[in-house]
Amino acid sequence: MKSLKSSVSKVVSSVGKKVSEKNKALGQTLQNRSKLYFSSLYYRNFRLFFFGQAVSVIGTWMQNIALGWLVLNVTNSPFLLGFMNAVQFLPMLVLSLYAGVIVDRFSKRKILIFTQSSLTILAFILGILTHTGTAKYWHVLLISFLIGTVNSIDMPARQAFYIDLVDKKDLMNAISLNSSIFNLARIIGPAIAGILVGKIGYAPAFYINAISFLPVIYGIYLIKVKDQGKKGSFKGKVFSDISDGLKFIRHTPIILVLMVLLAIINIFMYNFNIYVPTFVKDVLNMGATHYGLVMSFMGGGALLGSFFLALISHKGVRVSYVFVSSVVLGIFGIIIGMQKSYNLTNAFILIEGFAMIVQLNSTNTLIQVNSEDSIRGRVMSVYTFIFGGLTLFGSLYAGTVSQVLGARWAFSISGIITVVSAIFIYLKWYRKISVKKPIELMPETIIESPPINKLRK
Repeated sequence: MKSLKSSVSKVVSSVGKKVSEKNKALGQTLQNRSKLYFSSLYYRNFRLFFFGQAVSVIGTWMQNIALGWLVLNVTNSPFLLGFMNAVQFLPMLVLSLYAGVIVDRFSKRKILIFTQSSLTILAFILGILTHTGTAKYWHVLLISFLIGTVNSIDMPARQAFYIDLVDKKDLMNAISLNSSIFNLARIIGPAIAGILVGKIGYAPAFYINAISFLPVIYGIYLIKVKDQGKKGSFKGKVFSDISDGLKFIRHTPIILVLMVLLAIINIFMYNFNIYVPTFVKDVLNMGATHYGLVMSFMGGGALLGSFFLALISHKGVRVSYVFVSSVVLGIFGIIIGMQKSYNLTNAFILIEGFAMIVQLNSTNTLIQVNSEDSIRGRVMSVYTFIFGGLTLFGSLYAGTVSQVLGARWAFSISGIITVVSAIFIYLKWYRKISVKKPIELMPETIIESPPINKLRK
């Protein structure tokens, strides 16, 4: 009997040990996959920035939706909506390159605390103006101009800040995960804003946005990084510093190609804040709630694109992602313009969101990992100049075409330009770049760019 009990005990003990080992192995596998797919979240500084942004960007999207619908309903003019967007991005056209010098000289952390605080104040002012019923079109133009002025500094500082929060090998993961919350907010924010505007009014969207900046400001305040400007790499003259950044880009072929492609797509395709409300109002004959839902579908596609890049980030980012996503973006822009179905619009705009975020995040990562640390702020200021400053021309183009030809033609024409440009640049320019492995993320395979001191000679 004792022998039987002993045998049973040994069997149970053996089974228990095997189960324990399997559970331990499973736990280790899950932990390893977590570190692989969410590597940037293992950095304290990035977590603080990430979770602060998670709250803030929901409010930002609420404000964007409310502001666009406010202008369109007050003026009933796609052109004036485009003009408002142009005014918002005008400061980026003028100030972005100077902002890059500021970012490289001063603490990016302190710059971001200042810019996020300024955006908080401007959102409160918008809330007060709409709440009291005193908001005029010229008020919106002035505040849009001030928002653009702040963003012209905030954007390059924020883009260059990632490299201070994580190691270079985890940069793609950090950008993609941060983009995922931005695009999750693109789903939540427009949907909430559409309901609020339709049921209550514009003011709550602006007030909520103002409050949403507080967590990100506090998170940035808690971040601990070495606040050091790289003053030793400057001549002391702003124009010389800007020139160094431009020379670096010109002598780094992969960055130059990506910048040119981004400029074209940004001017002609990335005008969804004008195309979509005009399309919903004039083609689909629907209101603010449906507009918010369409933008939420676009956010859903962008969120999927962010997750996709985060999951494959450990494999490296490739230039092919940029060109393929650009072509897809253009093709579905053409398709949207050829139909008038609300459900099909939602399906196609979801694909647009996916392609857009793959194109933008891949471009951003490739530019950053191929830039020197001492000049990254100035390189990203050129990125901001293109992505933000050139939006002025894109807004005027989109507003004018939508006004004259209608939203359907605006979508289709822009899609054709995007497809043709992406294919032409790939065949006639990118394939001729004679460099080894310009497409890998890992630092040991990054393109060697001319040192900045040689560019100055």
